[in-house]
Amino acid sequence: MGGETRRSQRKRRLTATVVFCIQRHKFFCKMLAARAQIAPLLSFWWWLAPILLPFTSSSSHSSSSASYASSSFPTYQKAAGGSRTGFLGRTLVLLDVNTRSPTRILNENFLSLQLDPSIISDGWLVFLSSKRLVTLARGLSPAFLRFGGKRTDFLQFNNQKNLAKYRGPGPDYYLKNYDDDIVHSDIAMDKQNGCKVASHPDIMLELQREKAASTHLILLKEQISNIYSNVTITARSLDKLYNFADCAGLHLILGLNALHRNHDNSWNTSSTLNLLKYSAGKKYNVSWELGNEPNAYRSMVGRTINSTQLAQDYTELRTLLQSVRYYNRAHLYGPNTGRPRRNAILLLDGFMKDAGSVIDAVTWQHYFQDGRVKKVEDFLKTRLLDTLREQITKVSKVVSTHTPGKKLWLGGLGPAWSGGINNLSDTFAAAFLWANTLGMAAVHGIDVVLRHSFFDYGYTHLVDQHFNPLPDYWFSLLFKRLVGPKVLAVRVAGLQRKPQKGRVIWDKLRIYAHCTSYSNHNYMRGSITIYIINLHRSRKKIKLAGTLRNKTVHQYLLQPYGNEGLKAKHVQLNGERLLMLDNETFPEIKPKTLRAGRTIAMPPMTIGFYVVKNMNAYACRR
Repeated sequence: MGGETRRSQRKRRLTATVVFCIQRHKFFCKMLAARAQIAPLLSFWWWLAPILLPFTSSSSHSSSSASYASSSFPTYQKAAGGSRTGFLGRTLVLLDVNTRSPTRILNENFLSLQLDPSIISDGWLVFLSSKRLVTLARGLSPAFLRFGGKRTDFLQFNNQKNLAKYRGPGPDYYLKNYDDDIVHSDIAMDKQNGCKVASHPDIMLELQREKAASTHLILLKEQISNIYSNVTITARSLDKLYNFADCAGLHLILGLNALHRNHDNSWNTSSTLNLLKYSAGKKYNVSWELGNEPNAYRSMVGRTINSTQLAQDYTELRTLLQSVRYYNRAHLYGPNTGRPRRNAILLLDGFMKDAGSVIDAVTWQHYFQDGRVKKVEDFLKTRLLDTLREQITKVSKVVSTHTPGKKLWLGGLGPAWSGGINNLSDTFAAAFLWANTLGMAAVHGIDVVLRHSFFDYGYTHLVDQHFNPLPDYWFSLLFKRLVGPKVLAVRVAGLQRKPQKGRVIWDKLRIYAHCTSYSNHNYMRGSITIYIINLHRSRKKIKLAGTLRNKTVHQYLLQPYGNEGLKAKHVQLNGERLLMLDNETFPEIKPKTLRAGRTIAMPPMTIGFYVVKNMNAYACRR
């Protein structure tokens, strides 16, 4: 009789515990179950939880659960003063990662780059041979380099080494002669890669910045008036562009002019064929793309190209590539539509139906802001960060309908369109958007993200016109060094006095996890990299639990440097300012070691990478 009573009491206590932890968090119910050795009972309660939860209120189980909590889990009890004590009371978020298998495996070139064709007009193309620029680009390799943008559809190839010289004094005159001097002189050779690189005199860089400033005013007027001038890319220009990509270890993707039309609105292939023949003769390893945001042609030039015509154009381009022996297996990407609003989605749907099999990956674009943004706070709105998820869902639905399994590429991505906003989209404030974009794109299966622009164009670039890396560059460098292509599922739970479902965890504290990059020889295979974005205005604590518990962690914490706060254009890593040591040497990227079991403390408005060493994670060993 006494034994039966004891068994009944034990069953009631176990039942109360299960109800208690289910109400708290399902994930941590498993952890509590393992500790209390009640796994057999949990398997029954787990499927019953959705039915049980609507009927379990704090009043209905308070006596039984509270007694069990006080005896076996005292850390849930409040102290006399009202604050929680013990391990869980000090922790806001508990974090674990599924290490059994990756949810996605991305392209090795997941984080890639873009250059805008405006560098031909404003003259910066000549300076792509700079040792410093090549070094900075090489730091982000391996990657794709897409040469494209709004002026892609005004490019005309001219197979000449040199066009007419500029006459008269001024920056153009001196810069043109300087260009000729570079070509006809012995340029310093990069012995490591056999590339043509140069150290450009400060006076020539100053003249170039002066020229670029005046040219950008002209380009801005064209954009406002929607009246664009043709841009000529010469054979020499193409040589410089390919030399830069090749030296930096980037694979070049050339965007072709889709608005070069015949009278019957069919695509005129004459310029493209000349370009293909020249590139093949040089044995340039290039991939191709046709057009830029074809859904916007009506507003740009008053001409419409429907999905049927665009599909025919891509089919013809594939035929052209196959006719040139060197490119018969070259990759072709497209259709590079704009943000997936109604017109863009209709165009993409028709294109994928008719020509989905012609392309190797589907490209589309997304911008977060426009030129009317005036405040730092505009870059920190969580609903702005979440717009990308909605856009990915729309595009994925169209693509999966016609070509299931086709890879998705997010091209031309930047924090703001129309060149960005000075002292905003080029500051630390914009880094939150960039970091969250990479994390969200990876989780939702985007295979490649192309950042617009690596250099020069507007205020959304990674490197400024003095060849100094901006905050987004330093984040990208750490991403490349620490984050591998295997995406892992993150499991988190917040412990708050007044629970607000998902608000703290997902809205303002964003957590992503990957296997650590295999190319980083400081870490053994099986290590895990977690990167966290803290948008709170207060410090948040994160405790590694489950498989991550009691592991040594390397911290790489990025914060703005200087007195400008989030408007800073300089970054510190673990309290040390990041600066290039010279034109060819990066600063030492040193982690801060957190002892095993230590809680991660994220300062407000920061971004951090955390490498969990020697995890021997099954998903990351192979």
